[in-house]
Amino acid sequence: MSELAAKLRAAMPELRGRLVADQRLADLAWFRVGGPAEALFTPEDEDDLAYFLERAPADVPVTPIGLGSNLLVRDGGLPGVTVRLGRAFAGIAPAGGARLKAGAAAADKRMAIAAHEAGIGGFAFYAGIPGAIGGALRMNAGANGTETSDRVVEVYGVDRSGRRRTLSKAEMGYSYRHSAAPADVIFTGALFEGAPAERDAIRAEMDEVLRHRESTQPVKSRTGGSTFKNPPGHAAWKLIDQAGMRGFSVGGAQVSEMHCNFLLNTGGAVASDIETLGEEIRRRVRETSGVELEWEIKRIGVAA
Repeated sequence: MSELAAKLRAAMPELRGRLVADQRLADLAWFRVGGPAEALFTPEDEDDLAYFLERAPADVPVTPIGLGSNLLVRDGGLPGVTVRLGRAFAGIAPAGGARLKAGAAAADKRMAIAAHEAGIGGFAFYAGIPGAIGGALRMNAGANGTETSDRVVEVYGVDRSGRRRTLSKAEMGYSYRHSAAPADVIFTGALFEGAPAERDAIRAEMDEVLRHRESTQPVKSRTGGSTFKNPPGHAAWKLIDQAGMRGFSVGGAQVSEMHCNFLLNTGGAVASDIETLGEEIRRRVRETSGVELEWEIKRIGVAA
């Protein structure tokens, strides 16, 4: 066990979750690149997470990650503690009326399925988002004209001091692919609300979402999803295409021929290839259109 992991374990005798040193984060991220986490903590439950955060030294960085679908871990790895919620945070349950309560580790597509099973409309868009609810809450994930903020009632989490928090939709401060929620809060779940709907209609909407995604996005490739946010009045993929970047590559990283706002690991990429390619895209789009692209993919860690 690394020095940090060993010290934390010794200082927290009642810790029940799994604390692992030097965990390969490339195994957990969809790009399959990146260095290790200095320590990876998987809490047993919310009490365990609160216990850990309350006792972790303030100078130790704590970084939550989800399913790794919209994430780029740099080659030098991630200092401090990486927190990844597990099975205890993956439940989804009816909460009365057209409401559902979901854990932050629940996959977005599972949310769509649970809503369909409960006859609750408004969640079919999640069928095409390859992430987890925690990430959707943090970045206001959306697709097909619907965003997470359209369905959220309140959000639950634990802050860096170990205090449990309940944030209203207003307190989340949602905007396009962004929330203004405190950065130190690790989301543990949320309450959502849709509207009653016929299951057949929900299923048809989900099928259409999946058909559209599979026909327009490189879903079977090593990718991180949409790379850049759509600038106001523009589609990022069009700006990238107009800049002549379709199919452009750096090392083992390539701009998708199918959808220009997706970057691919063609098999031998390292994180620096992907980030360098992304920055070259930003430079060329700026040159050709005057538009500044903003990263949607979350980049974490240090360079090699």
